[in-house]
Amino acid sequence: MIGSVDRDSKIRELMTTQPFAVLVTKGEYPHTSLVSFLANEALDALYFPTSRDSRKYRNILSDPRVALMTDDRGSDPTADVSGASSVTAAGRAEECGPREKDRIIERLIERHPYLEGFVRDHGTAVMRVTVESYDVISSFQG
Repeated sequence: MIGSVDRDSKIRELMTTQPFAVLVTKGEYPHTSLVSFLANEALDALYFPTSRDSRKYRNILSDPRVALMTDDRGSDPTADVSGASSVTAAGRAEECGPREKDRIIERLIERHPYLEGFVRDHGTAVMRVTVESYDVISSFQG
């Protein structure tokens, strides 16, 4: 069991330090995608870029309910992950309007400089997930 203060600090830690999350959308079947993301200060909104030609974009247009999961297990597949934590944010996604998009693009580039060309492309949408809930797992059991 994780206390509410520890839970809140774990959410903040993972949502502000991890560069990638797994996005889950629903089309005919659940669909997962690895995305570079950004959290706002209040942690009530998460942002990620995507091509308007992508399956995830089409899925969000038909059903905006999504989940994003990130974790701190590291990159070594043979490492002991029993102390790893993960956070899943569930909410509703929609494309940012032009004014919000311009502001978020600069923050996305600051956090993910390798995305500059992609996020500035006219075919790229910047999506906002309005977070409705967080789920924290602090003891990975396999």
